[in-house]
Amino acid sequence: MNNDERICSIALTLCPGIGHIGAKRLIEGMGSAAEVFSRRQELPELLSCVSSAVIAALDNPAAFLRAEHEMEFVEKNRLTCLTLKDEAYPSRLRECEDAPAVLFFKGNTDFNRLRVIDMVGTRNATEYGKQFCADFLHDLSALCPDVLVVSGLAYGIDIHAHRAALANNLSTVAVLAHGLDRIYPYVHRKTAIDMLENGGLLTEFLTETNPDRHNFVSRNRIVAGMSDATIVVESADKGGSLITADLAVDYHRDCFAVPGRITDASSKGCNLLIRDNKAALIQSAEEFVQAVGWNAEEQSAKPEGIQRNLFLELTDEEESVVRILSRLGDLHINTLVVEADIPVNRMTSLLFELEMKGVIKAMVGGVYHLLGN
Repeated sequence: MNNDERICSIALTLCPGIGHIGAKRLIEGMGSAAEVFSRRQELPELLSCVSSAVIAALDNPAAFLRAEHEMEFVEKNRLTCLTLKDEAYPSRLRECEDAPAVLFFKGNTDFNRLRVIDMVGTRNATEYGKQFCADFLHDLSALCPDVLVVSGLAYGIDIHAHRAALANNLSTVAVLAHGLDRIYPYVHRKTAIDMLENGGLLTEFLTETNPDRHNFVSRNRIVAGMSDATIVVESADKGGSLITADLAVDYHRDCFAVPGRITDASSKGCNLLIRDNKAALIQSAEEFVQAVGWNAEEQSAKPEGIQRNLFLELTDEEESVVRILSRLGDLHINTLVVEADIPVNRMTSLLFELEMKGVIKAMVGGVYHLLGN
């Protein structure tokens, strides 16, 4: 049995009937993909809800042969293969129930920096949408020069978001709906190459995978899951960007939409998101930064509130959160999740307990302030 965690993780994705959620649960339950395979006969005793069908699916020599072939491609082309166990794996995405067991990356960036956004929208972008991408990222680069911009390299808003990020020296990553043996659409190849110096190309798909329609839906969960906030620039009343927005809401991430005229087909989706309270209306980078709590002036303020109770007994996890806030100042909950490496559902509970103990104060936009700091 091959014990290479990368090969085992790839092989696990190739076992029929297990799926993203099943694979992640098996890895979390056993501690690694390698352990899942090496102890597969014991799984029913060690983990609940593991059926004989799962054991049969794991007995799959062909999956290992394919995984080994994929790793040869990865090594030959100097790609990075990230498993759920790797520190460089996108921490925000790792917290999602359906996070992929393995990712392939070519480029140069840090997925776990303090600020990550994604910008998505229609393939039929208007001048209004294109100009918003250019203006928004120009202004955001001045306010938050370390932000990572994620999109999907598609026609329309996606490619304009990538190009605007590059023009303003922002790191930008394209999440692909196919393997790294090709670029789709091919006309965006130059932009994709330019991104490798400050950003790059990311995918869960193996080589020889075609950019089929269902793959785009699958990749949208990665776009939403690895980001602090989703920004829908333009969208018709149906489309992939609305799926990304729904996923962001499901993952408890911030979601924003750029409003448009009610007569414009390319703004119908955004207007519906705002109407249905699925997304907050956004008009500028300044507005966005304030909404997500990245505003430096707001973070430096010392709001009055609950008095901090001295000599409290805090758990190790609570102490960790306090140390992070003391060191970095006011932070958004998504940033705390990344910094503390604590799941978002557990972090929500910890923050509530700390607020009740008078240690922290909740501010606008999901930002938390350490009292007495």
